[in-house]
Amino acid sequence: MKTFKKKSRVLFVSSEVYPFAKSGGLADVSFGLPKAMSQMYAISIIMPMYSFIDKDRFDIRKMGISFEISLGKKKHLVKFFSTVYEGVECYFVDTPILSNKKSLYGTPENGYKDNDLRFGLFSKAVVAFAKQNPYDLLHLNDWQSALCALLVKEDNSIKTKTVYTIHNLAYQGVFEKKSLSRLGLSSNYFCMESLEFYGDINFMKAGITYADALTTVSPNYAKEILTPEFGCGLEGFLLKHHNKITGILNGIDTSSFSPKTDPFLECNYDSKTYNKKLKNKQAYLKEIGMKNKKRALFIFIGRFAWQKGINLLIEELEKITKMKLNIAILGDGESQYSKRIKAISSKHKNIDFHFAYDEELSHRMYAAADFMLMPSLFEPCGLNQLISMNYGTMPIVSSVGGLKDSVHDLNAFSSKKVCGFGLNFNVKEPKTFLYAIEKALELYEDKKRLKKVNTHNMECDFSWSKGAASYALIYDSLLKKKQ
Repeated sequence: MKTFKKKSRVLFVSSEVYPFAKSGGLADVSFGLPKAMSQMYAISIIMPMYSFIDKDRFDIRKMGISFEISLGKKKHLVKFFSTVYEGVECYFVDTPILSNKKSLYGTPENGYKDNDLRFGLFSKAVVAFAKQNPYDLLHLNDWQSALCALLVKEDNSIKTKTVYTIHNLAYQGVFEKKSLSRLGLSSNYFCMESLEFYGDINFMKAGITYADALTTVSPNYAKEILTPEFGCGLEGFLLKHHNKITGILNGIDTSSFSPKTDPFLECNYDSKTYNKKLKNKQAYLKEIGMKNKKRALFIFIGRFAWQKGINLLIEELEKITKMKLNIAILGDGESQYSKRIKAISSKHKNIDFHFAYDEELSHRMYAAADFMLMPSLFEPCGLNQLISMNYGTMPIVSSVGGLKDSVHDLNAFSSKKVCGFGLNFNVKEPKTFLYAIEKALELYEDKKRLKKVNTHNMECDFSWSKGAASYALIYDSLLKKKQ
């Protein structure tokens, strides 16, 4: 049977890629997945050349390629840079309006007002680049690159297939109608079947409408987004396109997230040397000046956003502090939440609060903790629970989205044929969140059982191997049609 894997050229398009720029899990996926698929395809990554990216550190060099790209009546000079990182070819789009910002998208409360122009220009630059250097397939991610699907369909000379992945339906790239003319797009796209969305335009709808295949980052989330509860106003539109939607559970880059080799840890360990995990806990508690070192350590790592269940955590935090445990919180996001957490933590010695994005610190926390909290109201996939299980830290999660797919309830723990166990609760019933924490404290006293479950989790395969194989099926199906 003829195979397309060795010769097919794929361009993976994302607004953020770890380690160059990161605001969340999209960045981890945008390097981990292409890296896993690089054995099957000639796959490259393309992203914006943000001014804060360290060119010297990553040996990023200017290419001899540039374009003049029009946005409405204005022309923008776009230059391209490149590097090879861990064997994967990476390209960068550089132009002032896109690149010269202090952060990726603006503040969590208010994104940059010209994000429509920034990522509209990014999409046009990507398609121009792919046209000059023909690719068999573009893999687009979230609203920031969704317009690429429309632009490819618009240009009959481009035969490239497109896959569009929805990482988080809550962020759709909605802008005023005048963005169409600002971007130089036809007013014909302002209709319900295309970009129109309650009087505005919606970038994500471009990906949903014009991509050849759609994916979400977990099977359960693929079902949830077709309902009013999780559809964010697009459930009816997604139902019309449901035949091309596939849910594929994310993985993690197990070379970056491995307690056996992690350079940020006090002591490396694996499932066979699980007891060494304790040294990391002791070192971390000393680092943050936390007392009562024999207590269970709970952590929360993530964005301070409504989606992440931060309101539930804050509302129950006073009650949690009265339990015999320590809790450490790391993250950034909306200041309204950080102020409330800071106020509570200042009154209690068993809370440590760090308001920042700190990759190295997060690794130390995963290795140190006994339990990890994820009270998400919705979670397309989530990576924290996969990372924590890989580090022998038990996740406590709400039963939504990818959390439901990846974390099986501890009560069902009996067979090693099933991967990933933790404590689940119903986020709609706050009492079950506290109950799950109480159950965790009971389990903490049963060290033998806790170790058995955690070492089982550490021996599970949370890598991209299964996810990459599933994406390969979609790629190959489209590439066969292309032939």
